[in-house]
Amino acid sequence: MSTEVLRLPRLVESDPRGQKILGMLTTHTRLLWPDGTVEVPVAVLNPELEASLRNAYRAGRVVRGLENAEKRLALEQQGLSLADRKSAVERGVRVSRLLLLADDGAERFYRNVESLLRRHGPRILAVRLDVNAATLGELLFGPGRLARLLMLEHKDAVTEVLLSMAG
Repeated sequence: MSTEVLRLPRLVESDPRGQKILGMLTTHTRLLWPDGTVEVPVAVLNPELEASLRNAYRAGRVVRGLENAEKRLALEQQGLSLADRKSAVERGVRVSRLLLLADDGAERFYRNVESLLRRHGPRILAVRLDVNAATLGELLFGPGRLARLLMLEHKDAVTEVLLSMAG
């Protein structure tokens, strides 16, 4: 992932921490799965990130699970395609959705995430957290609840979470 390709939300780019976040997202990466071709940033679940995730959850901006994220993104893509056909204006491409991944998924899970990223291109950014699904699930959904994937689906929530990664 290069800095020329990754276009973060405007509020992140204009923030004083924007360059630090962009650097972190493009230098601390790893392949989604051993034979994959897509590298994703790796981040630490710090207290600021935890608070931002709780805020996004309370605001109703979190989609839980790969299947739910796939459905939501497919519906959004239909709407975007329709809007693009009606207008003759080419849409700019920025990150508008953020996938946060637990670090203990099966290879098949990460292959499916890679397919999702390929289908929906540069409007989605995936970040692999150094946390397991139990810890990520408990953070938002309570004890004993798992979450391997969380999708943040509003630019304000995406911005807040990305900025919280700066530490």
